[in-house]
Amino acid sequence: MSYLEHFGLEREAFSNAPDARFYFDSVQHGQALVRLKRVVDANKGLAVLVGGIGSGKTTLARRLLDGLDPQLYESSLLVMVHSGVTSDWLLTRIALQLGVRQPETERLALIRQLYDRLLEIDDQGRRAVVLIDEAQMLQTRPLMEEFRGLLNLEIPGKKLLNLLFFGLPELEDCLRLDEPLAQRVALRYYLRPLSEEETLAYIKHRLRVAGAASMVFSAAAVAQIYRYSTGVPRLINTLCDNSLFEAFLQHQTVVSPTLVEAVAGDLGLTPQLLAAGQQAVAQHLSKIESLLARLEQRRGS
Repeated sequence: MSYLEHFGLEREAFSNAPDARFYFDSVQHGQALVRLKRVVDANKGLAVLVGGIGSGKTTLARRLLDGLDPQLYESSLLVMVHSGVTSDWLLTRIALQLGVRQPETERLALIRQLYDRLLEIDDQGRRAVVLIDEAQMLQTRPLMEEFRGLLNLEIPGKKLLNLLFFGLPELEDCLRLDEPLAQRVALRYYLRPLSEEETLAYIKHRLRVAGAASMVFSAAAVAQIYRYSTGVPRLINTLCDNSLFEAFLQHQTVVSPTLVEAVAGDLGLTPQLLAAGQQAVAQHLSKIESLLARLEQRRGS
């Protein structure tokens, strides 16, 4: 018997692999989607979503992409896997993802191709949008200048391209490499960890989607999961998955707080370290918000 059969599950409930079936629509995730969608529909140009490691940024990006009707949007998701990309590579990749066939190698010719393609998309009554995940990897001024140039591709009264950045807090440092680009951000949204109440709802949701007939974590176990994960979805998944397997090995039908604590210890997680990490992220976000306030004051003056 597998641990799935032991708990009456049809599939793994807490895998960290992307799976649209398990999307959890928390209040802040729902608000983020509404705001990002507005940026696209209103052709605002540039939006930024920032969150800590494992907070659900990629899940949100994929959720948004899946909800964009191809008849109304020319949309794509570009995931940055390393920081060594060049401006030419970036421009070519974006052109390909927007449907440019056989991109030119000469820069000005490629920009002309991209502009013509954006005009074609607009003539079709559609909107062009590129979502960029792990955008904190874009760590050079030339790359930021490239994005500013792309946002300049417009016609009177309308932007032709929307860019949505998803990344860690370090993304703000990247944007500051090009101040004019930073000032063009139409939306900034900060994704924070789940609350303890949301953590419980999240666990119940994933169990339900996986086919569970009952709650297999005790209330005290959920409290421990929150204590060690501090509401970070990726850590919640890791703790829950390992706890279920350990409970199966020990022939338990309900996960206990003691078992969660043992699993957390095996994973090297401690509440103190995680709390310190979350505090550091919160302090960093506070600095960013303060900087934004100063930028707004400067813009107003």
